[in-house]
Amino acid sequence: MRLLDLTLDIYEDLPVFPGTPPVRMLPWNMLQHDGYNSEMLFLSSHVGTHMDAPYHFCDDGLRIHQIPMERLAGEAALLETRRGPNGRITRQDIAEWEAGHHTIARGSAVVFRTGWHDHLGRDDYFAANPGLSEDAAEYLAARGVGLVGTDSPSIDAGDAGSFPAHHILARSGAVNVENLANLERLEGESFRYVMLPLRIRDATASPVRAAAVL
Repeated sequence: MRLLDLTLDIYEDLPVFPGTPPVRMLPWNMLQHDGYNSEMLFLSSHVGTHMDAPYHFCDDGLRIHQIPMERLAGEAALLETRRGPNGRITRQDIAEWEAGHHTIARGSAVVFRTGWHDHLGRDDYFAANPGLSEDAAEYLAARGVGLVGTDSPSIDAGDAGSFPAHHILARSGAVNVENLANLERLEGESFRYVMLPLRIRDATASPVRAAAVL
């Protein structure tokens, strides 16, 4: 078995969503003084490659520690949906992919390869990223999709304003994995995945270690 890492490194200069505090790694213990090295971490639960729980946008939604384990590993449909700044992935895009490949099953996972990951570090990375249109989010919700992933920093486009796709999918109970990396190294129409958040009680999100099983 081989694993392809789909995860961004977490480091102090990692770009973070506007209004989010920057990552800080504070040296805490040192080998020469304490017998071991350790550090304190200060970061948002939404930093880097991370999973949003439905609770992020839905008060009665599942929190991150409540996400069923079976949602965290399985087979994901991989949709090639490259978009420019603030581009929208539409319901039609998904329906056309299904017509050419297979119907997206209830409870399954869908990952969108937009190519926006290549722009990490650009000034408009968070302000102009592509994302789902409202009709695409409603289509996925109606399908009962359990996990939606993207190599964009958000499932909503940068200029979407009120996060409509987040609200729609949160109400449906889906989880989102954002800021995936290395999707361009995957081939085919689907892949096996493992995306494991920390079990942080009552949290809205968690960084994940995401991998494709090759």
